[in-house]
Amino acid sequence: PRLAGEVAAARRIVRASRPHVVHAHSAKAGLAGRIAVRGRVPTVFQPHAWSFEAVGGRTAELALGWERFGARWADHVLCVSESERRTGQEAGIAARWSVIHNGIDLDRFRPGGDGDRAEARASLPLLDGVGRDAPLVVCVGRLTRQKGQDVLLRAWRRMPDAGARLVLVGDGPDRDGLEESAPPGVLFTGSCADVRPWIRAADLLVLPSRWEGMALAPLEAMACGRPVVMTDVNGARESLPPGHEDHCLVPPEDPAALAAALTALLTDPELREALSRRALRHTRASFDVRRTAEAVAGLYQELVGMSGPTTRKHTER
Repeated sequence: PRLAGEVAAARRIVRASRPHVVHAHSAKAGLAGRIAVRGRVPTVFQPHAWSFEAVGGRTAELALGWERFGARWADHVLCVSESERRTGQEAGIAARWSVIHNGIDLDRFRPGGDGDRAEARASLPLLDGVGRDAPLVVCVGRLTRQKGQDVLLRAWRRMPDAGARLVLVGDGPDRDGLEESAPPGVLFTGSCADVRPWIRAADLLVLPSRWEGMALAPLEAMACGRPVVMTDVNGARESLPPGHEDHCLVPPEDPAALAAALTALLTDPELREALSRRALRHTRASFDVRRTAEAVAGLYQELVGMSGPTTRKHTER
């Protein structure tokens, strides 16, 4: 019943606005939008990580069935990484695919200059009492199962430096449970409108996600000149500069590997600095949000120039 109501609401919006293109996002809204339009308007669907990766068992089978069903009403399925596209294709989703990498605002996310780490730490009251030279790891993300902070807390118990601090930046439904299970040295910011001071205060950023399309937080950290450690999920390898994989990627759900990667970087400042420099150059060259916007606009222009239903014959590439 809720889906039917959302389909009806989407249909009313489309009738009132008469769009040239409908761009439907994520599993639930994306399905409602596609059912509402059903090919009458050129349609782009963007999964933002696949819904069937988020669940298991029968629920995953149902989610995959909906994704396969809904693909018939998308002129393009737009993925934010090649690995996200490959996951969908290998799962049997027949679509005309486009891949446009995520981008970030490079005017906002940039190094703060000499002394930016110390300046950022001094500006954050939560760090009062934390030594200015204490190793600091930051995880930016909604506190949910997807982002894997529970795995990170298990990894943090293995860290050898008792003076190191881990800051979980963000809020979400898992916060109470995470706070209850957090070992010493872990801080929680709650909801945070501007994550840049936390990124600049950090020695490195970690994101132990269970699934992604292409996560933004690591791109933002690298654009600020900070190295990252993240799980080897969709989009992660495509985010990193070539050669960073051995230092910066770990398997999902592996606290021991995560702790080892964090320890290796925290105890080697020269390696951190080298990774930071390459990551900064790579991110600024490859992940400008203006380039992303131009590519999406180009896709819209392509669709406006062709009739929506005729693209359905291009089922897969």
